[in-house]
Amino acid sequence: MIKTKPVTKSNATAFATVRRVNQSLTASEEKRLLQWMAGRAPAWLTSDQLTALGLGAQVGAGIFYALSRSHRHALLLVILCVLLNWFGDSMDGTLARVRRQQRPRYGFYVDHMVDVFGSVALMCGLGFSGFLHWQTAIAMLVTFLLLSSESYLATYTLSCFELSQGIFGPTEIRLLLIIGNLALLRSPYSTLFGHKMLLFDLGGTIASVCMFVLAIVVTLRHTAELYRQEPLP
Repeated sequence: MIKTKPVTKSNATAFATVRRVNQSLTASEEKRLLQWMAGRAPAWLTSDQLTALGLGAQVGAGIFYALSRSHRHALLLVILCVLLNWFGDSMDGTLARVRRQQRPRYGFYVDHMVDVFGSVALMCGLGFSGFLHWQTAIAMLVTFLLLSSESYLATYTLSCFELSQGIFGPTEIRLLLIIGNLALLRSPYSTLFGHKMLLFDLGGTIASVCMFVLAIVVTLRHTAELYRQEPLP
């Protein structure tokens, strides 16, 4: 039987002191908007409900992507789901902080497992959509999970949770996805150096390469930082 360590006020407080870093393009404006909405949210709305909304919306986006194979206008419903996912995923933590109802360990664990399951659903939907090949969808999912794993490990070992990498964060990725969906409504193809290819294959390949390279760079940087903090005797 696996024995778990009882939760104490001291270790919960220690986890809560993890520094959050968000340097994305929309970070400052988004923070103000979220705090404004959280201050006016109805009393019956809870952070758990928002988390469930975010997951449901991401699963819905995957379903509508799959349906867009035969009904292209389902892409408009994907956009709606992406917006709902932003609202649920971004507001849950903000609402908890505004109401001083933080559950740092619970929130961190649940929020990011929801991200993992939601990303699997989204990539499966894209794979079924026909707007990109399954190999591209799998590559995007693998590199996203690789980068996410590095982020979670860095949060534990360095007490710093980086919500963005450079100027890109979750909101910027959602905006790119919305723009891509609008482009798909016009045409699912793109031309590169005279070669016609699926637009999302091109974007997905670029995204996969960038995430993989970024994962390597960030891993090397954090490894060097941890080595400086814990040198050999």
